[in-house]
Amino acid sequence: MPLPLLPTSLVGSYAQPDWLIDRKKLAGRFPPRVRAKELWTVPPEHLAQAQDDATLLAIHDQERAGLDILTDGEMRRESYSNRFATALEGIDIDNPGIALDRSGHPNPVPRVAGKVRRKHAVEVEDIKFLRANTTRTIKITVPGPFTMSCQAQNDFYKDEEEMAFDYAAAVNAEIKDLFAAGADIVQIDEPYMQARPDKARQYGLKAFNAALDGVTGTTAVHICFGYAAVIHVRPEGYSFLPEFANSPVQQVSIETGQSGLDCKVLETLPGKTVILGVLDLSDMKIETPETVAARIRRALPYVSPERIVVAPDCGLKYLPREVAFGKMKAMVDGAKIVRRELGGV
Repeated sequence: MPLPLLPTSLVGSYAQPDWLIDRKKLAGRFPPRVRAKELWTVPPEHLAQAQDDATLLAIHDQERAGLDILTDGEMRRESYSNRFATALEGIDIDNPGIALDRSGHPNPVPRVAGKVRRKHAVEVEDIKFLRANTTRTIKITVPGPFTMSCQAQNDFYKDEEEMAFDYAAAVNAEIKDLFAAGADIVQIDEPYMQARPDKARQYGLKAFNAALDGVTGTTAVHICFGYAAVIHVRPEGYSFLPEFANSPVQQVSIETGQSGLDCKVLETLPGKTVILGVLDLSDMKIETPETVAARIRRALPYVSPERIVVAPDCGLKYLPREVAFGKMKAMVDGAKIVRRELGGV
C-alpha cells in the first residue's frame, strides 16, 4: 500500500498480552540481556503458538488503529536485544557475565567467550509471518552492534572495538536475510550510542556503518533515552545524533514527546527521514489527537513533512494494552489533523 504524507508507525514493540508474559516480573526488573524464560506464562510446548497468536493480535490492533507501517510488536521477545544477542556463536549462555546498565546498575549480560558469529537467521521467520498476515508496509528491528557490545562481558577480544565489529558482521548478515524475506524497512536499535557517546564516536558509529555495508533496502536507526518505565529522567537533548548525518542509514528515530526536545536539532540531519516520537510513554494518560498534532508541528520548521514518520517515543512494551492502543489511535488521528492542514490525502 502506498504511504501517505506523515505515515504512522510503531518504533518496534507493542504491549504483550497478560496471558503471554508476566508483566509484573517484566516491570520489576531492567530489560533482560540474557534469556529470561521465566517471564513467559505459557508452557514451553505451547509458547510458539501463543506468540504467533499474540502477533496476530498486535497486527490487528495496529491495522484497527490505522497505522501505515506495521511491526510484529516484538511479541516473541523478552527484550528488544536479548533474543538476537543470545543466539550468536561465541556466547556462553550458561555462564553469564556482568556489565553496567545505562542506569549504572550491574546487570547479567551475555559473556563473550569466543568469536561472535551468526550461526543462523534469528528473525527471518518473524518477518515472514508478518508479511503473510498484512498487506501494509512492514518493519522489523534488530539490536545494534554497538549496543550489544556494551551489553556484554568481553572475555575473548583484545578490546570492545574488535568485538563490536564482529557483532556488526552478524547484524549485517541478518539484515540482508530480513530484506530477502520481505521486510520493507529494517531498523537497528542503538540506544547505547546516546548513553555512551564518547565510545560511540570512537568506534560505535564505524561498527554501525559496517552493519549496513552492502545492504540494499530502507534502513533506520532508533536512538533513545531508555524505556520511560525504567529510566525516568530525560536529558534536555541528545548527546549523539548529528553524527548520523554522514551514515548510510536513511531514517533516524528520536524521542520528542516526553522530553519536549528542541526540534531545531533535526536541522543537523539533512536528507534523513525522521521517525518523530510524539507519544509520552511515562504518562498513562492517553494524549488527545490535538496534543499529538501540536508535537508534530514543532518539527515542521526544521524538517519537511515529506521526511517525517510519526511514531511513539520508544516501544510500547511496558504500557497496559488498552493504554498502548489508545495512544496509538491518538497518534494516527493527530497525524491526520496535520496531514489535512498540509493538504495531504
